[in-house]
Amino acid sequence: MSRTVHCIKLGQESEGLEKPPFKGELGQKGFDTVSKAAWRQWLEHSKMLINEYRLDVTSENGQRIWMTELEKYFWGEGGTKPAEYVAPTDEHGGHGHGGHGHGGHGH
Repeated sequence: MSRTVHCIKLGQESEGLEKPPFKGELGQKGFDTVSKAAWRQWLEHSKMLINEYRLDVTSENGQRIWMTELEKYFWGEGGTKPAEYVAPTDEHGGHGHGGHGHGGHGH
């Protein structure tokens, strides 16, 4: 029988992770409060972050950034897409990184 958690991201009872996603206090916190569905959403979001920021998650600095973004995604302001990020769709008409008031300067 699968365990359920009150998912911090989805705001409802949902199937929980089978084991902590990684070691340490944050891994345990994720195990206790993040559902499988929300974890899958995070993994998709984190792929975008890794690609956009060219994170090397094998490096200490890359892991620190990844963990910071993970905390923001679940327990902070929700985790945001990088200011330069343009979703891979055609609805932008190929304008790419134009000055559309995204802000984000000074990071």
